[in-house]
Amino acid sequence: MPYGRDQMTSIAQDLARRGFAVWNLEYRRLGASAGGWPGTFHDAIAGIEHLASLVSAGIDLDLDHITIVGHSAGGQLALWSAARKRSDRKGGATERIQIRAAVGLAPVADLVRAYELSLGGGAVAELLGGAPTDQAARYQAASPRAMLPLDVLQLVIHGTADDVVPVEIARSYTQAARTAGDRIELVELSDTGHMDYLDPSSAAHAALCDWLARNSSGSSCM
Repeated sequence: MPYGRDQMTSIAQDLARRGFAVWNLEYRRLGASAGGWPGTFHDAIAGIEHLASLVSAGIDLDLDHITIVGHSAGGQLALWSAARKRSDRKGGATERIQIRAAVGLAPVADLVRAYELSLGGGAVAELLGGAPTDQAARYQAASPRAMLPLDVLQLVIHGTADDVVPVEIARSYTQAARTAGDRIELVELSDTGHMDYLDPSSAAHAALCDWLARNSSGSSCM
């Protein structure tokens, strides 16, 4: 895949200049060895867990105030990671890390709907190994929409001009999260496309920074 964590470097650096400790994660993409289910998902959790190892090595990080931020497919993983960490506490590093918030930037928050719309040219079926009718358990375990409530504060930012992931997914997910009892804010941006979030000078990034300043402290994990 042509996308990697280097695309997030400029906004990660901007957040660091604003006083956040930022951990820019990579994970196995589709097409890579063991990419997809479950390797990609294991990578996301392992990257978050590694923060505890950094603290043990003497790096000063606030593990009690972690915010997970992700864009597009990474937004799906950000929301999923928050839900997974909530429900899969088994002691050790997991209990030391407290995810307080999750942010999806044009996130693929509903994998069933994304499959129905054939987003990414069928990427969801490749990620999970088939259609929802064939891999129902995987869709249930991987889709943020199916995992509601996440029980963490959430922000979803989505552009109405997004022609890659339609804003309808964000709207539907937000309503479902509220119905499930989650605290969630949806920010819709006009004239904002799918890739604007990667520009530190964009309105999309400004919206993220404003929300983080009001709702987060300590560390961010991207």
